[in-house]
Formats: sequence, C-alpha cells, structure tokens
Amino acid sequence: MQISKKQKLSSNGSRACIVITSHFCHLGHFRVPRKTAMLSIHAIGLELVVKMVMLQGHIPSSLGNLTSLSLLNLGNNRFVGTIPPELGNMVSLKELRINLNNLTGPIPPSIGNLRGLKVLSVYGNKLSGGILQDFCASNNRFSGTVPKGLKNCTSLTRLRLDRNHFVGNITEDFGVYPVVDYIDLSYNNFEGEISSNWARCKNMTSLKISDNNITGKIPPELGLATKLQYLDLSSNQLVGVIPKELGNLKSLFNLTLSDNKLIGSIPNELGNLLDLASLDLGGNGLNGTIPEGIGNCLKMINLNLSRNSLSGVIPWQIGNLVSLQVLLDISRNSLSGEIPLQLGKLVSLEDLDLSHNNLSGQIPSTFDQMQSLMSVDMSYNNLEGPLPDGKVFTNAPLESFMGNKALCGNITGLMPCPRALNISKRNGKDRVILITAPIIGVGALCIIVAVALYLLKGGKGEKTRKLGSHRENMFSIWSFDGKLVYKDINEATEGFDAKYCIGEGGHGTVYKAVLSTGQIVAVKKLKTAQNPGFVKGKNFEAEIEALSKIRHRNIVKLNGFCSHAQHSLLVYEYLERGSLGKLLGNAKEARELDWEKRINVIKGIANALCYMHYDCSPPIIHRDVSSNNVLLDRDYEARVSDFGTARLLCLDSCNLTELAGTYGYIAPELAYTTKPTKKCDVYSFGVVALEVIRGSHPGDLISPSSSSSAYTSSSSSSAASNTSLLESTPNLIPKDLLDTRLPYPASGLAHEIAIIIKLALECIKDDPHVRPTMQYVCHQLQPTRKLALSNSIEKIMSWNGCESSSEGAKSMRSSSCSSGHKVDIV
Repeated sequence: MQISKKQKLSSNGSRACIVITSHFCHLGHFRVPRKTAMLSIHAIGLELVVKMVMLQGHIPSSLGNLTSLSLLNLGNNRFVGTIPPELGNMVSLKELRINLNNLTGPIPPSIGNLRGLKVLSVYGNKLSGGILQDFCASNNRFSGTVPKGLKNCTSLTRLRLDRNHFVGNITEDFGVYPVVDYIDLSYNNFEGEISSNWARCKNMTSLKISDNNITGKIPPELGLATKLQYLDLSSNQLVGVIPKELGNLKSLFNLTLSDNKLIGSIPNELGNLLDLASLDLGGNGLNGTIPEGIGNCLKMINLNLSRNSLSGVIPWQIGNLVSLQVLLDISRNSLSGEIPLQLGKLVSLEDLDLSHNNLSGQIPSTFDQMQSLMSVDMSYNNLEGPLPDGKVFTNAPLESFMGNKALCGNITGLMPCPRALNISKRNGKDRVILITAPIIGVGALCIIVAVALYLLKGGKGEKTRKLGSHRENMFSIWSFDGKLVYKDINEATEGFDAKYCIGEGGHGTVYKAVLSTGQIVAVKKLKTAQNPGFVKGKNFEAEIEALSKIRHRNIVKLNGFCSHAQHSLLVYEYLERGSLGKLLGNAKEARELDWEKRINVIKGIANALCYMHYDCSPPIIHRDVSSNNVLLDRDYEARVSDFGTARLLCLDSCNLTELAGTYGYIAPELAYTTKPTKKCDVYSFGVVALEVIRGSHPGDLISPSSSSSAYTSSSSSSAASNTSLLESTPNLIPKDLLDTRLPYPASGLAHEIAIIIKLALECIKDDPHVRPTMQYVCHQLQPTRKLALSNSIEKIMSWNGCESSSEGAKSMRSSSCSSGHKVDIV
C-alpha cells in the first residue's frame, strides 16, 4: 500500500493529513476504496471520516481501541447490526456520526461515558428502545427553551440542566418521567408553577429547582413521591403554606425551601422526617411558633429558620438534636423568653446564631460544654448577665453581643462583670448572690448628690448635660450639627495632613484620627466637590442611618457622619493592620499571613458580600470590592469597608450610571452597561480571592482592563488549563497560582485552596449570568465541605448527581457532567 503525505491549511491553521491512496484500505472486516478514507491529525487528536462509500457489514468493535480519536463519521453507508458498546471507550471523541445506515437495537448506555461529546448524530436508522435515559448538560451557557421532545422522553432516568440560561414554563416543557431518579433544573430562568403531576415520578429521589422564577404554591401531592431524598425549591417566588403532606416523605434527608414568599406556620408533621439531616426554611414569611416535633429529627446536622416572623419561645426539644453540627440559625425572628438550658447539649455544633430576636434572661452556663462552637451571634436581644466561659465567647467580637440589655464579660468593649457577682449552680440552675445593702446605699447617695447638683446649677447644668451627651454620642447621625466632632477630627489630623493618611480610594481619602476622648477612628474625607449640598437630602439621611445600623463581623462598622462647609466625613472604626492590599505588598507582613489566615480572609470577604446581597433590605451592591477596601484587625479577621459609598454619593445627584470601582477589579460588562449588579461584586470578589492566594493581582488571568468584553486568548487558555488541572487533581495546585513567599500548603489546606481557586475562576468569567452568586460561594466555603464523615452528610452538602445515585459519595463529589460541551441528538 502506497501512502503519500500532504500538508493542508485550514482556517484554523495548519494540520497534517495522511491520505490513503491505495486501491483498498482494510479497516477491520470491511474494505475502504481508494481515496475515500482520510486520517487527519489535529492538535486535539485524530479524525476518521468514512462516509458515502456504501460500506456494508457491522461496525467493528475494534474501533473502541482508538482512544485518541476525536471525530468518527461513518454516516451514509450500509452498516447493519447494533452500535458496538465498545465505542464508549473512545474517551476523546467529540463528534460521532452514524446516521443514514441500517443500524438496529438501542443506543448502548456506554455512549454516556463520552463526556467530551459535542455531537451525536444517529438519524436515518432503525434504532429502538429508549432514545435518552441520561441527559446531563449542566454548567454551560445554553439559552432559550429546552427541546420540545424532552417532554415526551419517558425513558429518562436522570435530567440535569442546572446552571444555564434556559427559559420556559416548567409545567409545559417537562413531562412525567415514570423512571426518573434525579432532576436538577437549578440556576436557570424557568417560570411557571410546580405541577402536581410530578408526584407521579415514583422513582424520583432528588428534585432541585432552586434559583429560578417559579411561582404558585408547593403542591401537596409532592408528599406522594415517597422516594424523595432531596427537595430544593429555594430562591424562587413560591407562595402559600408549606404542605403538611411533606411530612410523609420519610426518606427525605434534605429539605430546602429558603428565600421564597411562604407564609403560615411550620407544619409539626416535619417532625416525622426522622432521616432529615438538613432543613432550611430561612428567608420567608413564616409565622407561629417553632414546632416541638422538630426535636424528633435526631439526624439533623443543619437547621436554618432565620429571617421569618416566628414567635414564641425556643422549644427545649431542639436540645435533643445532638447531631447538629453545621449550623443552628434562628436569627431575625420575633422569638422571646429565655434560651433553653438544653441547647448546651449541642456539643458538636459549630455555628450558632440567635441574633435579632427578643430573647431575655441569661445565656445558660451549660453553653460552656459547647466545645466545637466556632461562631456565635446573640446580638440585638434583651439578654443580661455574664458570658459563658467557653473559648468562642471569650474570642468573639463585640458585634456578636451588641444590642442587649446588660451583658457583661471579659471581651473588649463589653462591660466587665461586677466583682461582687458570684455565680453558683444548684439543681441545674444559676443562682446569683448579690451584696445588695452596700449597692442600695451607694445608689441612694448618688441620687442625693445628683439632685443637689441640679438644684445648684439649674439651667447651666442642663446645658452642660446636653453638650456632654453630644460628646458621648459624638457619632450619632442627626442629633447635632457635626461642628463639634469635625473640630475634634480636624485637630486630631492637623487639618488632614498627609502624614495621617492611611489609604486612598475612588470615593475619598482615609485618615487615622486619635480623638480627644482617646478613641481611634478612621475618617474618610469624601470627594463631594461636584455636589456640595448633597447631604441635605432626606434620602441621604435615611441612607446614612441605614448603613450605620449594619452589624456584621466581616463589615467595617460605620460610626456616623459629620459635615462641614469644606468637607464631608464618614467615620468608621479603626482596624490595626490596615488594608489587605497594603499587607500583601509588604514581603514581611505577607509571610505572616499564612495559608490558614488567607483562607479565613477570603471566607470573611465572601460572608460580608453575601450579607450585603441577601440579608440587607434593600440589598447593598458594594461596587468597589478590591484588596484596598478589605481591612484586617489584629487577629487578621477580614472586614469589608467602603460599602454603600458609591450609592450614597449618588443619592439625589445622579442615577448610578457612572462607572465606579477600582481599575483591575471592575467587571467587564460595566464597559457597555454602567448599571451595577450583584454579579459585578462577584467578579471583583473572584479577583481579590485570586490575589490573596497568589500574593499579587492576577492580571494574567483576567482581561487587561478588567472591563473589556473578553479574555485574551492566552488568559482564557490559562484559566481553562488551571481549572482542568484542579478538577483532575484537586490537591495539586499550579505553582503560578500560589504565593511563592509561603511554603506549599499541606494537603488539608491545599484542598481548601483548590476549592477557592476553582470558585474564583468561576467568579471572573466574562458572562455575568454564568458566575455563581455570593450565596452559592459562601455555601461552598462553609465548614460543610469538611463533613466527609459519611455518605449521608456528603449527599446533603455536595451532591451534584452526575452518576447514578447508587454510586454514593463518588458520584456526589463530581462537579459537572458535560465539561462545558453541547450534546445534540439529531
């Protein structure tokens, strides 16, 4: 056989082709006439095209050995028999065309192994059986409506269309799939109502339709789908009550209905779900009391009832949930009464949030036993008395206990407990013994002295008290004209001398000021020359007041505002270590910021943005997230600063259409639309996260201006290759993504860093629609990632469901099915 080589040039560049010029080329058990078979070698693999030559016989199973083949076209021939299952071994195949033959039988399940397949063409044959059983097209950019034929595809066992841009009505576009096991339509733009007919999917174990625009009520008939294990309908527009029939789903281990518009009470029947491990009903309008029956769910590891209108007391039965580990969050309700002593039995709990309720009494001393607790928030209640002795209480920030009646303890900013206070424990209850007589005597003496002073000083005393009130509360917003505090700040900074400057941003210059009271604050002198009278508006007053009420451990506290004819000042708490950007730029300080601290910094930034986007009303879009707007306290805890300033400066004076942000962190879509969205903050977060891991700005991974419409080809290739490497070897991180000033991270930390890098690369994608939300990012960074203790826990927190559910943890750790490729069934 004579073989000649040619060099051809295509529109994509050169490729080497081998053209067979013999009379016949033997391939398996059939013969290819001369000049009809071309083997072309690409950079991505090989192509074999044998079409329109009327070949006969069976397709040889030995083709399955061509594992580097990227294209196989056997179309328009006379092949008979079945499709060889060995074709499923051709793992590099991107295009398979076997149309217009006489093939019979079903499409072999092994074709599902071709994860890189973009095109499958089988039309014009005599194939039988279920045409489609597993349709997995998640994590792409598909848009428009789903194929009409999908509704009638009764052979489907698994359907994944999550994280795309699909639109359409879920009732009209999807049918009843008798054998379906897994459905995930999350993170799309589907509308319509959940059909009661879906309860006829008797084999369905997982139904996820979160983050769409689904309306209507939750059909009670879903309680008939008794094999359901995972039900996630969160972040939609669902109304009505939670059907009590859901209590019949005895196999359910995850129920997530958060961030809808559900009302009514929580059904006590949910207490029948004995296998339930995660219950999230947060962010609705639920009222009534917390049902005692929830205490029967002894396998619960995650319970979130926050951001509702629940009232009554915390049922002591929650103390029976000794498996609670990830979270207990009942914040932002109207709960009252004392905190049950039984909650102290939750010794595995890591995160406890009881804030923003009307709880009273003392924090139980039994909380000393909660040794696993890493985060606690009891702010804005009516609590009093001493803090427990546990480590989490002594190390917690002041914000975790603010807004209470009379808490005391040994943390900075909290009133120390009186020395005369002795606490003894008898019969399981705290008894407080006070030396009352001297206190009463001293109190009476103080009253007498105060009355005498008032009578002596009269009106002068009243005037002095008013001035003293202004000094004590010098950062209250509108209780005074600001002249007093302005004078104090002006003197502390020597007329805003440059030597006191600690930072400069797009909205102004920041100075460190030590006030006459000894308090240290950070003062931002705003750039308001373009609109000197902007502080006079009512909108500005309301905005300042709202921003000053924001309390979060990862957000810099805004103490207040004062104005002068020459300057307008925002007064923030001062943080010792300064900005994250400045620290990373200092070699010595950067080495102090080890991998564990950096991971916590990134988590802190994510938590702050998630709080702004989803827990503030109205939501706050930062618009200028950068390493210079992240400050660090003495313990390297991250605090996001400059939040809301862009919106503040535009009140009554502009329409938020001017470009804001810091060069290198601005989302690319702001180049053609200047309307900021949450996804702009997501993009900036991704840049900052990579900067923290690399120790420098990741300019080579993003577009040169951070505001152009596309990556450069090299940047896109770099990001893609890094993502691919992280997916294949999650504990092996490319060195160009790590700060070389630190040693390579240990395996445990390396895994967390790999998760962060992968999330960051998702965040800096050009298309804002495919970026994750900050809520999703926070969920991925939660301690739940560490709960690989059992298959059931992994199912709850990281189930993506690419393979069969019987594969257990292995399938649940898979992050995507389709590797970003399209599958055409033609």
